[in-house]
Amino acid sequence: MTKEITIFGKKTCPFTRRAREAKSQEGMKVIYRDVQEDGQALEEMLRLTQGNRRIPVMLEGDKLSIGFGGS
Repeated sequence: MTKEITIFGKKTCPFTRRAREAKSQEGMKVIYRDVQEDGQALEEMLRLTQGNRRIPVMLEGDKLSIGFGGS
């Protein structure tokens, strides 16, 4: 079964881009939510992070991580 990860970020963010590429190369199904273009995605991200606006935010099952590769 393919693992699935949801990544919240912005298309202009290099760390979001790297996270999406890396997780895809790991064979994961990446669900990308653009917080700049999708208000509901932003609201969900802020709820998950308790207001933290750092991106990318990655949700894999119940594991939440913020930032990628130096961000």
